[in-house]
Amino acid sequence: MKNAIVLLSGGIDSSTTLYIAKSFGYKCSCLIFDYGQRNKREIVSARKVAKRAGCDFQVLSFKLPWGGSSLLDRNIDIPQHKKPIIKEIPSTYVPARNTIFLSFALSFAEASRAEAIFIGAHTQDYSGYPDCRPVYFKAFKKVADSGTKAGIKGNSIKIFTPLLQKDKTDIIKIGLALKVPYDLTWSCYKGGSRPCGKCDSCLFRINGFKKAGIEDPIIYGKSKNI
Repeated sequence: MKNAIVLLSGGIDSSTTLYIAKSFGYKCSCLIFDYGQRNKREIVSARKVAKRAGCDFQVLSFKLPWGGSSLLDRNIDIPQHKKPIIKEIPSTYVPARNTIFLSFALSFAEASRAEAIFIGAHTQDYSGYPDCRPVYFKAFKKVADSGTKAGIKGNSIKIFTPLLQKDKTDIIKIGLALKVPYDLTWSCYKGGSRPCGKCDSCLFRINGFKKAGIEDPIIYGKSKNI
């Protein structure tokens, strides 16, 4: 069986990506990051999703002490809006986060001889985050091919972004077809016992479920897994 490393945050996008990787016939190992983020609740969700999917997982802990993001620094307010804003880079952008995450995943993949890495970046992400754009992933693929033993020996590690051209509604519909356990997922930037319903991540999620014609098991408080 083919092996893959899946970056799993516990949210809708990464959880759907995990189930897509499984549907492609990959045996998946999930890489979960505890990088000093304010929202530790997502780590709990990521563990639950990985277990439900029947996948091995590792939680990699490190810190970015220089901050630079409202997801890391409690002195910076997490933005709240009546509708999600995607025209500018938001304060929730963590400097070079995907480069850091993908570098760990690349090392893990090469060491474990996995053939592929899956990441759940998508259209709404790269409207605001520079490290979620198609051009970024093309550039990182060049790094992977030229900067690893696997790459220079012709055993290139694939980097899959299966949701890149999808919006949240598309993703939810794909996930429902794959039976992704959305009741276990978490999207809110603030963490806590219940989602705030006001941060951009909550708003994208609320709108996505609404447009998909499905009631969100988290936002509307029906999940017993929170």
